[in-house]
Amino acid sequence: MTAAKPQADFSSEAVTRGIRVRVEPEFDPERSDPARGQWFFLYTVTLSNEGDEPVQLISRHWLITDGDGRQEEVRGAGVVGEQPVLAPGESFRYTSGCPLPTDVGKMEGSYRMVTSSGEAFDVAIAPFTLCQPGLVH
Repeated sequence: MTAAKPQADFSSEAVTRGIRVRVEPEFDPERSDPARGQWFFLYTVTLSNEGDEPVQLISRHWLITDGDGRQEEVRGAGVVGEQPVLAPGESFRYTSGCPLPTDVGKMEGSYRMVTSSGEAFDVAIAPFTLCQPGLVH
């Protein structure tokens, strides 16, 4: 079962099978150039194993939607070059980035996890908003 709740500050949080995924996005003005139609956003993900067995993050799947409704899918092994193993009670935190051709957008997706017994399952990443400050109140 997956429970998700959007946050007023544009972050998101979801829990699937005891794995909590919290995402906190932020606009990166130093890597953005609005005059050229380039906006860059950072997002920090915290994965917490609140379950009772170890799991390993094997791969990621993102659906990125810009402000004009264009979508891009991104799939790949691990996150930031790692495939972390989380024992019960452990967390893993990383920061990555996303360029957009618009000043607002959203991301959502899933992580493929594998238990120590070899069972694979998907963990939801609830939708979160990417937005240049001051655009949305």
